[in-house]
Amino acid sequence: MAVRYEVADGIATATIAAPPVNALSAALRAALLDAVRRAGADDAVRALVIAAEGRTFIAGADISEFGRPPASPTLAELVAALEGSAKPVVAAIGAAALGGGLELAMACTARILGAGAKLGLPEVKLGLLPGCGGTQRAPRLMGAAAALKLMAGGEPLGAQAAVAAGLADALAEGDLLAAARARAAKLAEGPLPPPASARTDRLGPREAFEAEAAALAKRAAQEPQVAAIIGCVRAAFDLPFDAALARERAAFVALLDDPRSKALRHVFFAEREAAKVPAIPAGTRPREVRRAAVLGSGTMGAGIAMCFANAGIPVRVIETDAEASARGLQRIRGTYDASVKRGSLAPEARDARMALIEGAVGLDAAADADMVVEAVFEEMGLKKQVFATLDRVAKPGAVLASNTSYLDIDEMAAATSRPGDVLGMHFFSPANVMKLLEVVRARHTSPEALATAVETGRRLAKVPVVVGVCFGFVGNRMLARRSAQVERLLLEGALPEEVDAALVEFGFRMGPCAMSDLAGLDIGWRIRRATGKRAPVADALVEAGRLGQKTGKGFFLYPEGARAGVPDPEVAALIGRVAAQEGVARRTIGRDEILDRLVLPMVNEGARILEEGIAARPGDIDVVWLHGYNWPAWRGGPMHHADARGLAEVAATLDAHAAATGDESLRPAPLLARLAAEGRGFASLR
Repeated sequence: MAVRYEVADGIATATIAAPPVNALSAALRAALLDAVRRAGADDAVRALVIAAEGRTFIAGADISEFGRPPASPTLAELVAALEGSAKPVVAAIGAAALGGGLELAMACTARILGAGAKLGLPEVKLGLLPGCGGTQRAPRLMGAAAALKLMAGGEPLGAQAAVAAGLADALAEGDLLAAARARAAKLAEGPLPPPASARTDRLGPREAFEAEAAALAKRAAQEPQVAAIIGCVRAAFDLPFDAALARERAAFVALLDDPRSKALRHVFFAEREAAKVPAIPAGTRPREVRRAAVLGSGTMGAGIAMCFANAGIPVRVIETDAEASARGLQRIRGTYDASVKRGSLAPEARDARMALIEGAVGLDAAADADMVVEAVFEEMGLKKQVFATLDRVAKPGAVLASNTSYLDIDEMAAATSRPGDVLGMHFFSPANVMKLLEVVRARHTSPEALATAVETGRRLAKVPVVVGVCFGFVGNRMLARRSAQVERLLLEGALPEEVDAALVEFGFRMGPCAMSDLAGLDIGWRIRRATGKRAPVADALVEAGRLGQKTGKGFFLYPEGARAGVPDPEVAALIGRVAAQEGVARRTIGRDEILDRLVLPMVNEGARILEEGIAARPGDIDVVWLHGYNWPAWRGGPMHHADARGLAEVAATLDAHAAATGDESLRPAPLLARLAAEGRGFASLR
């Protein structure tokens, strides 16, 4: 039964019980509409309270209905019945009321919140806008500027903030249902207040709304749902409610077919799919992680330790000597202090997290950890030595993880007598900020160890994606293809500012040359020296003392410590000299070719990764690039982008560039070529 209906003392209560999240399915909509009609037709009922069981009030639309015409009654019909009720309807919200759940609540006469309530309109994350009056009722309850900020940001308000904003009427003191029933009884004593749709007194100054809209101009230019939300909220000032509601509906329907909107919905479903780890037997339970250890307190080790502390897990940061340990703890403290200074972290929270972090010297200090993550130098001999020692000192059943970005987890596991406990947990820098976690399943990794790493990743507020063993795994393996093309493009005639401009225009926050300057050009140089590889332009920059931002010059010039680089004629001259030494004739390269050669080789490598089984699904690759490399979400990820463009065109473009440049690495991978010939996309592999 989706809704339980009861009457006591003249107040009806409709309790939603549709686990797991009380999604607004057709069955739930029908049951709620029946409750509204029963209460309205019963002379013994003076008011109706809508409550819910479980961890949400209503989590929004039923995602199983996405892409299908909604069954009757629609949410719009239910919302109209609620707002048109002759008897008061009070929403008793004790948990999350999101999307359509909040739109339903805003149509009620009043909203009473429990302390755990969260109210939000997150449709923007799906490339959509609230489609059942949310863009009109929210501004009329909380003000247009605040409503625009709520909808464009997509993050919910807590109970106190929602009441303060006007989105809800009161925070219950004590029992939520009792408070809601009391409010319903009081409302039944007199004339009903005007519904949200009839109010304009809370819209607030138009100037405040327009200022908020102007602040969103850059996003609105790239994200159609943001532009549509702005337009619909503006209509609350300019149009009668019914006309503005019609505009909202038209905008919603238009967004359903917008390719950028479709990309964001792809992202939503890809993230959900990535959470389903293939080939783990049913009933596999993760091991409990009560205490962790991190080996190394450099930039990565410190960030990983912060991840555990932020999640409330005690962590021991292990170094080789006391001085290094003290420096590491100071590094962590400094990062937290910076957050406190910015106002993003309370001093009390900083102190609580620091109390969970303990410094130690020597690997014996990892003996009581349930999970050990090594973050030592990227040198296989050192890592094998570390794992051999951990095999001796770590307790039975501890998960032994490497944070390596490239190296072979199987080789590390072979240094132990318990390879089933060994896997990769590749955090991205800065580890305490970036959401992606590549969980690397080695040849002998046990299902329990894998499930533990994935579950721990979620506890650390990461997006875990399970990948297989190969050099660079998924993200860095694909990035290497792009980096190779950056070098070739520079040698063949492009300038760093032209390469970067192509990717920034595509939607990336930063181009590859500026990113290399930020990271430090000497990092890649050292890796190439260790692996016998070369990058003629980047190597020449390092040998000229141009290491990036830290030296004030790299691919770009950074005058007086500026973070934004400017083109440097000396770099153009250096590239010209290197090209001549390499025997490459330079030419003018257009923006389209630059973009194709930066993006499509990554798609091609993604096809190889899928064919080899390194990634389970195309969407997993997209999630890696979205959360690890800042791929623009409204483009859906590299594999979705290729599907949207059409694999036949992608394959033909790669072939054309291979023929024109003599770069055979650009030839379409077998899987890409086959799918293109069959008229299929990567999505067909799901």
